[in-house]
Amino acid sequence: MPELPEVETTCRGIAPHLLGQTFQQVKVYQPRLRWAIPEDFAEIITGQVVHSVQRRAKYILIQLDTGYLILHLGMSGSVRIVPTDDPLKKHDHVSLQFSATHCLRYHDPRRFGCLLWATGEIMQHPLLSKLGIEPLHDEFTGEYLQQRATKRQIAVKTFIMSQAVVVGVGNIYASEALFLAKIHPQRPANQVSAAEYNELVRHIRSVLRAAIEQGGTTLRDFTNSEGKAGYFQQTLQVYGRAGQPCVHCGQPIMQQVITQRSSFFCKQCQQ
Repeated sequence: MPELPEVETTCRGIAPHLLGQTFQQVKVYQPRLRWAIPEDFAEIITGQVVHSVQRRAKYILIQLDTGYLILHLGMSGSVRIVPTDDPLKKHDHVSLQFSATHCLRYHDPRRFGCLLWATGEIMQHPLLSKLGIEPLHDEFTGEYLQQRATKRQIAVKTFIMSQAVVVGVGNIYASEALFLAKIHPQRPANQVSAAEYNELVRHIRSVLRAAIEQGGTTLRDFTNSEGKAGYFQQTLQVYGRAGQPCVHCGQPIMQQVITQRSSFFCKQCQQ
């Protein structure tokens, strides 16, 4: 599943091509995504100018003259800039032409993503209004996490993956950050000290930034806006390395299911 770094990479990849451009023609080939694309979608979008392209959590928000396109990549989605005469791929569902020669194509084999139209105050949209803090913003601090963790006895890994607490810390990045911070993923969230939360915040940021710089983490389906795979998976220290030696102590990396997600950690280094 594309996570925050993959979405940020995609957002940065498409923004320079779209800003200031007008959607000249919109074609919907498959409207049945996670939520059905409205029948008048093409009519609404055609002729509108792109004013901004931004990310909120794992949503890409494309601001037009009278509203926003809300785009989510779901489990297997991607968007890419292609020539208008580029042959359609099997799972290309929407094409938004923004120049005489190029268009934005939305591709989603599993159709768990969405492409919605919204007006009004975008951050008050039901999909966005209850989301937690952005992990790369200054407001995301160890103090913030410790305050939110008060009386929370759930596993700290589950806690930092809660979208109501902090957005975009997916399974891979949570495992990696907890390893770097030397915190066991099953430790109760309210038993993590302020100093440990400060370290965890530092490593969450560093892991996410490194992934963004390297193009995201490719597991199965993700490709960036140019159709190239990300490379961050080459630097993973614990995720997917069950049974392999810890890079610090040499003990085998453990794998355990925590809240229905596979978790990887070193029982020697993480307490």
